[in-house]
Amino acid sequence: MTALPLADITGLPADRILKTLRTRREGPLLTVELNVPEQGNAVTDAMLGDLLTVLDDQDPAVRVLVLAAAGDDFCLGGDRGEFAEHLAHDPTGGGVRASGAMARRVCDALTANPAVTIARVQGRAIGAGLALALACDLRVGADTATFRLPELALGLPTAWGGLLPRLISEAGAARVRDIVLTGRVVDAEEAHTLSILQKVVPEDALDAAVADWAKPVLRRPASALRVTKALMNSLTASARLADASVLDPELLAAVLTEQHHGGTAH
Repeated sequence: MTALPLADITGLPADRILKTLRTRREGPLLTVELNVPEQGNAVTDAMLGDLLTVLDDQDPAVRVLVLAAAGDDFCLGGDRGEFAEHLAHDPTGGGVRASGAMARRVCDALTANPAVTIARVQGRAIGAGLALALACDLRVGADTATFRLPELALGLPTAWGGLLPRLISEAGAARVRDIVLTGRVVDAEEAHTLSILQKVVPEDALDAAVADWAKPVLRRPASALRVTKALMNSLTASARLADASVLDPELLAAVLTEQHHGGTAH
């Protein structure tokens, strides 16, 4: 996949370089690929900034956006080393809060995107990686894909990008308790059962599966598609009446700063 000048995607100046993503535009279809495979496509502030650059000024002619990833894994979660750097620079947690706020903006931008968003998942999707996939309308995974939320084992709350209310809405509270509290691996078959994935295929069939979804969507009238998606988002949001994920950045910062100051309970 070759990088497309941002001016062709968003109307932004072409000198705005994406450092962590690759993009491909094919008419009304835009593919955005996480592109730090040597780091497992771990989510950093730089990646969040790149995603916001693309999503905030996306060309309205884009009708389908595919979120993909380079390498063996979709995304191995947030960069904990960067959290440590934030705390070293600001022990009050200001950097962590700012990062968490960006994560929330990215996931909300994917969910509220006027285009239909499709997550193309291979390998592991851990923590923040699962959150990015869940923020998409449609999710297809390789039959070898796995999902995990290890935050509790790492001493972190499950508070990133509005992950928890989205997961509860899709999979149900009882099942989510099991996944969150145990931190166990969820394979592709179970992920399909839980509606984390809507489709499971062999890895070499992922592109074909994405195309099978994209082709009919691209034929739909743009205004009807946009309004229908907004209506579905509204109805889904109304089912999450107690969605407190706006507090995710504060909760993450509070726990990490307590640990940084040596206040972790035993």
